[in-house]
Amino acid sequence: MRQIILAVDDKGNFLEYIPKEAGHTGKGKRHLAIAVLIYNSKGEVLLQRRKHQIFDNIWDITGATHPLHRKDGSSESLEEATWRCLDVEYGIKEKIPLKNLGFFNYFKDYGDFCENEHCFLMIGEYDGEVNLNPAMGYEYKWLNKDEFLKDIVQNPQNYTPWAVASMDLDPSAGSGSILSDGRSIDNK
Repeated sequence: MRQIILAVDDKGNFLEYIPKEAGHTGKGKRHLAIAVLIYNSKGEVLLQRRKHQIFDNIWDITGATHPLHRKDGSSESLEEATWRCLDVEYGIKEKIPLKNLGFFNYFKDYGDFCENEHCFLMIGEYDGEVNLNPAMGYEYKWLNKDEFLKDIVQNPQNYTPWAVASMDLDPSAGSGSILSDGRSIDNK
């Protein structure tokens, strides 16, 4: 099924609906995206070694997706797209409470393909069962958040570009502080 995503400007203002391929070929077209970071009550974050057309077999934060435009003319909210992502990638059906930590823009190309995204970082706490969809990732792990923060700074080449970019999120862009200053994932 052809996915339709939302093209936006650098501030996230809607421009038009585009096929997902148009956002990811050549220089692409800036579009809405979501990076998802789930943590648990033990202070661990959920990471996956992602299967991806461009950035394959490297570590990513919990999930990544785009809000989709529906056939009925509506578009998914950030929360709806995040819950869909968690269901598709991990079989998590629970509508866990989410917090939007803000957004970042990034561009990364690789041959004929690219990522050109206005990406929101959505976080939430989850302590339930996880079943990684083998079509989405090779493996997953829960990692202590301090170990994760140290590793992503020391070894950014081992992570997707959006995972790395999300760590430098400007806290004024959203409802919470992120890792580069306060090193807080869950704002507790």
